[in-house]
Amino acid sequence: MTTIPSAFDDARCELSQRFFFEAAHTLHRALETAGSRRIHGHTYEAEITIAGVPDAATGMLVDLGLVRQEVARVRELLDHRFLDDIADLGPATLENLCGFIRRQLQPTLPLLCAVTIARRASGDRCVLRWRPAAP
Repeated sequence: MTTIPSAFDDARCELSQRFFFEAAHTLHRALETAGSRRIHGHTYEAEITIAGVPDAATGMLVDLGLVRQEVARVRELLDHRFLDDIADLGPATLENLCGFIRRQLQPTLPLLCAVTIARRASGDRCVLRWRPAAP
């Protein structure tokens, strides 16, 4: 019997899922205060990344059905919401949104390794990266 070499012997895969949500918030800060302190909204583009070595039997890192299900759950928490009212978010900064999404998804997606939040209209983007837990 011939053994087929694995493409993953010295590498790992990254699997990403992107989603969008619309939300409003206020933000108290030192610069550009007039617009930030008033209620205003943004279109947010979020992307989560899962990293690791695919399972030899299934060929999958994680079932995309589970990823989509969990992303939909988190999107529902954020979409068309007033972010100031969301428990455990803190001030609605890009950094805090990344952390909130990480805390929401990591229990069910332990190979999660990055969350990105962008607001394309203003050119802002934040990436939160970490080393995923070993399976």
